[in-house]
Amino acid sequence: MTPPTDLVPAQAAARLDRYTVIDVRSPGEYASGHLPGAHNIPLGDLHQALPELKAAAARGELLMVCASGNRSATAGTELAAADIPAATLVGGTTAWAAQGHPLQPSEGAPAAWAMERQVRLAAGSLVVLGLAAGTRFKGARWLAAGIGAGLVFSAVTNTCGMAAALTRLPHNRPRPADLSATLEALQQEQ
Repeated sequence: MTPPTDLVPAQAAARLDRYTVIDVRSPGEYASGHLPGAHNIPLGDLHQALPELKAAAARGELLMVCASGNRSATAGTELAAADIPAATLVGGTTAWAAQGHPLQPSEGAPAAWAMERQVRLAAGSLVVLGLAAGTRFKGARWLAAGIGAGLVFSAVTNTCGMAAALTRLPHNRPRPADLSATLEALQQEQ
């Protein structure tokens, strides 16, 4: 098992034409902007796509990408366990865009908010709701406290339960045809 190679955005940009780029974010995140030429295979569907990814890796190098680098590192580890070599983009699309590299929006797809933005909206709304309801019902303040504690836990463990829950919303979930089309495109790519 060879661990995935970590690439910073400048390294990946210099050799982007050599990679088959796999974006493991949710379809909503992918639609909001991805590396040029990237294919969307959400992390939860990665195991199903292993045969196509193995074939793509035999033709050339794979680059795994997500928003911050955490999910792509997980994907790289899963691929390494299946003896599929891959590189991961350190800092993900956030670092890519911050260094001035272009993100390509999906054609015809509605602009969805990035998962981090969705989490901030949900967490902030629940805190405000808990505090507002707490003026009438004292126990409602525990909602704000619970969300705050969840955010602290999220930061300490570098995980996010709220993002996992939001990923299940319809606008963030892949339709079966999306994954099928991606896998078909991977098979046809040379």
